Amino acid sequence: MCAAPLEEYCGSIFWNASYVNKEDPDLPICLEQTVLVWIPLGFLWLSAPYHLMSLCRRTQVNTKHLSKHYLCKQFVVSLLFLTAIASLAITLGEDFGPNSSTEKNAAVYYTNPVLYAVTWILLLLCQEGVRRREGAVDSATLFLFWFLLVLCDILPFQTLLREALSLGEVRDVPRFCLFYISFGLEVIALILSAVADVSPEIRKHLKKNPERGAAFLSRITFNWFNSMVLKGYKQPLVQEDLWDLQEEESTANISQSFHYHMRSELGAARVRFQSMLKKKSRGKGPKEASQNGLGKGVSQDALMMEDKGKKRGEKRKEKNKKEEEHYPNSWLITTVFKTFKWILLESAFFKLLQDILTFASPQLLKLMIAFTQDKSSYAWEGYMYSVLLLVVTILQSLFLQQYFQRCFVLGMKVRTAIMAAVYNKAMVVSNDARKESTIGETVNLMSADAQRFNDVTNFIHLLWSSPLQIIVAIVFLWLELGPSALAGLAVMVLMVPINGLLATKARNFQVENMKHKDKRMKTMNEMLNGIKILKLFAWEPSFQAQVEGIRDQELTVMKKFAYLTSVSTFIFTCAPALVSLTSFAVFVSMSPENVLTAEKAFTSISLFNILRFPLAMLPMLIASIVQTMVSKKRLEKFLGGEDLESDNVRHDPSFSSAISIRDASFAWERDSEPLLKNVSLDIKPGQLVAVVGAVGTGKSSLMSALLGEMYSTKGFINIQGSLAFVPQQAWIQNATVRDNILFGSPFEKKKFQKVIQACALAPDLKLLGAGDLTEIGEKGINLSGGQKQRVSLARAAYSQADIYLLDDPLSAVDSHVGKHLFDNVIGPKGLLKKQTRVLVTHGVNFLPYVDEIVVLVDGKVSEVGSYKSLLASKGAFSEFLETYAKEQSNRTNSEEDGHQDTEGLELIPDREDAQPDSLLEDSVSFTLKRENSIRRSQRGSSIRLRKNSTLKKSEDAGDTNKGQRLIEKETMETGQVKFSVFLQYLRALGWGYTAVVFAIYVIQNVALIGQNLWLSDWTDDSVEYFNKTYPNHVRDTRVGVYGALGVAQGILVFLGTFLFAKASVDASRILHSRLLHNILRVPMTFFDTTPSGRIVNRFAKDIFSVDEAIPQSFRAWITCLLSVLSTLLVICLATPIFIAVIIPLAIVYFFVLRFYVATSRQLRRLDSVSRSPIYSHFSETVSGLSVIRAFKHQERFLKHNEVTIDENLKSVYPWIVSNRWLAIRLEFLGNLVVFSSALLAVIARDSIDGGLVGLSISYALSVTQTLNWLVRTTSELETNVVAVERVSEYSELENEAKWITDTRPPQKWPEAGRLQFIDYKVRYRPGLDLVLHGITCDIASTEKVGIVGRTGAGKSSLTNCLFRIIEAAEGRILIDDIDISTIGLHDLRGRLTIIPQDPVLFSGTLRMNLDPFDAFSDEEIWGALELSHLKDYVTGLQEGLQHEVTEGGENLSVGQRQLLCLARALLRKSRILILDEATAAVDLETDDLIQKTIRTEFSHCTVLTIAHRLHSIMDSSRVMVLDAGKIVEFDSPSNLLEQRGHFYSMAKDAGIVQEEISVL
Repeated sequence: MCAAPLEEYCGSIFWNASYVNKEDPDLPICLEQTVLVWIPLGFLWLSAPYHLMSLCRRTQVNTKHLSKHYLCKQFVVSLLFLTAIASLAITLGEDFGPNSSTEKNAAVYYTNPVLYAVTWILLLLCQEGVRRREGAVDSATLFLFWFLLVLCDILPFQTLLREALSLGEVRDVPRFCLFYISFGLEVIALILSAVADVSPEIRKHLKKNPERGAAFLSRITFNWFNSMVLKGYKQPLVQEDLWDLQEEESTANISQSFHYHMRSELGAARVRFQSMLKKKSRGKGPKEASQNGLGKGVSQDALMMEDKGKKRGEKRKEKNKKEEEHYPNSWLITTVFKTFKWILLESAFFKLLQDILTFASPQLLKLMIAFTQDKSSYAWEGYMYSVLLLVVTILQSLFLQQYFQRCFVLGMKVRTAIMAAVYNKAMVVSNDARKESTIGETVNLMSADAQRFNDVTNFIHLLWSSPLQIIVAIVFLWLELGPSALAGLAVMVLMVPINGLLATKARNFQVENMKHKDKRMKTMNEMLNGIKILKLFAWEPSFQAQVEGIRDQELTVMKKFAYLTSVSTFIFTCAPALVSLTSFAVFVSMSPENVLTAEKAFTSISLFNILRFPLAMLPMLIASIVQTMVSKKRLEKFLGGEDLESDNVRHDPSFSSAISIRDASFAWERDSEPLLKNVSLDIKPGQLVAVVGAVGTGKSSLMSALLGEMYSTKGFINIQGSLAFVPQQAWIQNATVRDNILFGSPFEKKKFQKVIQACALAPDLKLLGAGDLTEIGEKGINLSGGQKQRVSLARAAYSQADIYLLDDPLSAVDSHVGKHLFDNVIGPKGLLKKQTRVLVTHGVNFLPYVDEIVVLVDGKVSEVGSYKSLLASKGAFSEFLETYAKEQSNRTNSEEDGHQDTEGLELIPDREDAQPDSLLEDSVSFTLKRENSIRRSQRGSSIRLRKNSTLKKSEDAGDTNKGQRLIEKETMETGQVKFSVFLQYLRALGWGYTAVVFAIYVIQNVALIGQNLWLSDWTDDSVEYFNKTYPNHVRDTRVGVYGALGVAQGILVFLGTFLFAKASVDASRILHSRLLHNILRVPMTFFDTTPSGRIVNRFAKDIFSVDEAIPQSFRAWITCLLSVLSTLLVICLATPIFIAVIIPLAIVYFFVLRFYVATSRQLRRLDSVSRSPIYSHFSETVSGLSVIRAFKHQERFLKHNEVTIDENLKSVYPWIVSNRWLAIRLEFLGNLVVFSSALLAVIARDSIDGGLVGLSISYALSVTQTLNWLVRTTSELETNVVAVERVSEYSELENEAKWITDTRPPQKWPEAGRLQFIDYKVRYRPGLDLVLHGITCDIASTEKVGIVGRTGAGKSSLTNCLFRIIEAAEGRILIDDIDISTIGLHDLRGRLTIIPQDPVLFSGTLRMNLDPFDAFSDEEIWGALELSHLKDYVTGLQEGLQHEVTEGGENLSVGQRQLLCLARALLRKSRILILDEATAAVDLETDDLIQKTIRTEFSHCTVLTIAHRLHSIMDSSRVMVLDAGKIVEFDSPSNLLEQRGHFYSMAKDAGIVQEEISVL
């Protein structure tokens, strides 16, 4: 052996077993002088090159100061160097000095001092290297070196001391002194190396980010996070409290490196893809090859164009088949790997270490049990095992947390990288690629798919770690139990398919449930969008029943799902018991020699526990990887798509004209038919050019071509100067009005005011509470169509570009506003008179003032010239004029009064939106889509109008202090959830159920403890029947009872979950019906001030939490809690003194928990709050792409996106760290529990048997996990229970008046239909100004009254008051002498009829839309349909009255919808009819039909018409003119015109006066 040379080297014995086989063991001196010296020094020498490298790099050292800390460290090392020299000097003196003896010192006395001296010099250099390293505050390796050194020196430390004490004198005084001096210095050095040496540069950042100044110990225990936890505990965290991100975690940085790798990977993939295509086309015959060109073959498209007869479905399939492999694939994973390979490798290393250590605990447990059973062993062995257990568990905790930290940060970075990549790609994506995915899908890529990647990367290492753990565990089990271990394993493996089966079944239930959920949400959505109609018609009960019906189906499925869960829980609970049972039963029955000892039993159980995790995780991981693969495909397809060609438009300064197009053709897709053919245009600088043409002739496409958004198939465009673009559909950002107009330019007050005046925005800004600082909602929700268009125009005007492309900006505004805009902005005298302007328009009246007119017919330029010359030539232009002049005159009559823009005028013919979903395909689908989008925009506008009208009134009513925000901010819950909320949930569950379930769970835990105690008792048989045969009857009893207890647990758990499932479904039912019942009874003002999304959220997310999340986390919490309690109980049974340890641990645990939960909960909330801006900013960007590109603002938006994501990461990163912070503290507590249970077992080893030791320690080993889970489940439960709070918040809102009261009006009321207003005053909400100031008037029976007034005069408030949508502040309304405030709302609303402004339909049958309560017979309904001119249409439908109306009535035209509303009114046959005039939705023909029907069918009724078009009320018996909430004129139309007052001026504005007066 190598011992001999070593003994010669140090002149003493190297190893002798007798040294340790005694009560007070020690190590031989030779071992201490060699091995214990070499370990730390070897470690330092191995790590030194890394530190020395930074010395070789040329850095400006002088910039970094020499801190006192650094100087101290160097000083201590220098002193150590001196001690090494001194010890060498002593040896030399002894050997060669004056009184040297003949016996020389051994070689070790020379080499060790030299080794040390060289090491200290090396160390001086290493510390200098650390100082020069950028951003380093300390060194992990140096700290570990000092730590090892001190550790290894402790042994010689006690050897020397013990020797001196036993001899009573010090044998070798100089060496003895030197050793203790150097030991003291080493301890000082260790302390110094544990403290961070923070330079002034870093100190500046510490406030913003303490992590940068964290020393090694603080980094591994996450101590640097304490300040955040403390802050979060004292008060709820807000976004401002969050720390800045480190450089390497910022979005810009991640996205940059990801992009760098993506470029090369994607490039390679594209090359592969091209060569694959080439191969394919070679393989086919020449004829086929021509069809299979790149992407979508030209010929293919041509064929499609010709063969329109083919069914669209077939075409879709064909296209899909072609799509599949048509993008470069399999590059995303490699990109992710290359970008983040270091984190991946680091985390893999930690995981490997942790996995190895996992298996050390069961082996130590085995030694420990053997120790307690063998009374002859020395006590120090037991203490050593206890300490080893502690060390192993602590190391395991540290490694595990480092591994998790890296994995979660990796997941976060991957998500960030993908989100940034998707955003950057969306900026440059070509139209082909853009057409393939809708905005919603693209946003999904960013949210759902990126999140999937995040979730998978968190656990990606389990792919190799799980199989590794399984294999190692099987090997160890084989060593313990021999082949019978396989029996247990077999049971585990069998569990997997059973679980799989249950999971698929559960998934089917989930899918079914999602369908019901979607259906319920759709109905809810419609109800909330049409809530006003429901209230006006008193239809709430019908809809409540509808939703309740769907909800019942949903709950039935939920019940099934819950029962299934209880079966799987049963299996899961039985599993561990079954596994150990089969293994032990097979083991003892295999041969009589096999006796179950405590070592075998508890070591095996520990190993089986280790096995459970990987076996459960693997299937889950594989399932989620499969899901991620779907996401990977979607992302690769999107990110690998083509980019927009940047050279579509040239910028050659040698051309004289501003825009020149030379013989160019343009197509939307690379290989499709060109849409614009052979266009040649020359536009001089400063000209105003109008582009006209019928619908679909390519006017908007010409704009897109000028912007470079289309493919030019031949010819070219040259543009000189910068562009500004006003799209046909205004694109408005969710920002203030000012930001929308500035659009990134600096604010100049004078210029801004000028633009505002010119764009006629001044009066609108006065109406908005905070003027130009009013925040505009998403998609411009609180602006009318016309206002949006004007803001969009103002943005362009402010940008001071050279060339303006205006895509029909005047269509959405009424004629007098249009005239103003033309005069002040666009026209020859406008703001932009010096710039080049290209205006697409239908407004014939502007054409005489433009410099040149371009007429488009079918994508070709048919003529160009001035107005006069084109009129004379009698070509396409004069036809165009005839078509449009007619419409124009119709429009003028129907013009709106006042300054309100009519929404619907956007719908006048041209609707060639530049939206991605209507890019040209073939003509069939194109027209279909166009019709659809017309309908959609009308629906959009009608909804908008509703929100808009309420907004304006309330703002106008002086709500200036709150005016800046129309919508109150949603209350974000902060702080601890109140206990009453838990009680509320328990009450909904039912107290009886709760008590029974809890009792069952307690009994189950008792059974579990019983089972384990029985096992420990069983293992004592091995002592009792030592060297005797094991009797069969004993064996059978043991196995039988063990199994019975296991099954009993399973059954109890099954019962518990089953009952709990039943209770939780009941709770869901109660909470939902309360919420629904209340929401339908809430006054209208609530819906006006609360975005419907927020209410929907209560019904979607919060009810989902109540349905699924809360029961789950509640169950998990109970099981965790009881399991922790039972663990502690078992340890206390084994070693009663453990109670003394529990109390301090429990206190610490409680505090850690409180601190963590407060912080973590708030971070979670901040995360979800800061996540939505990312998605909304993204969808906003995608919808406004053409504008952003035209203004060349891509960079600014990319920057903004990075900032938004960073804001989100600021709360995600601390959340990840907070979980690690908690885990490491809890694991240390758990490790202390293990240590103390082991230590106490050693102390009390005489009074305790091996079985109980095994039991208490194996329990303790599992407690760490459970403690962790307990905190998790507690905080999860708290987070989820908030949903109950939010649901109950909306279940307790104040209701409107009762639907039916005790005083009921007579059956036939109102018979005459007389209306009296008596000094009637009303305000929208308490605290706001009055909207109607004392209205008094008397309207006789069957009178026809028109009500007019400018916007905000209070016209619609009047109808709202009749229906008591708003309650009176003072005064009364009498109908047939009954005060309406005394009767129930449904009695009132059911007897009046209104034909509302926007026709709202609900999805369901036509019949349901007309008569939701089935109150009328089919004959009556057909009669009403006939009178409303719909009979022919409905008879033509296959299902007749059962025809399904889609959401919002999308599959009916707007006119048909309006006629249906008329049919509703005809059915109700009430004596009072209110007509809220449909402004925009209806074409003139339908309008006439409605007016005729009303004149004939309602001649015996009192009719109030709220008019927006004056000509429709010229034949009323009287006209009421409102202004600022007062009646200013009330007389017959002819009298009012003669008075020349308000009414006259309004009529004059509408261009009615001359004709009317002449008629009169």
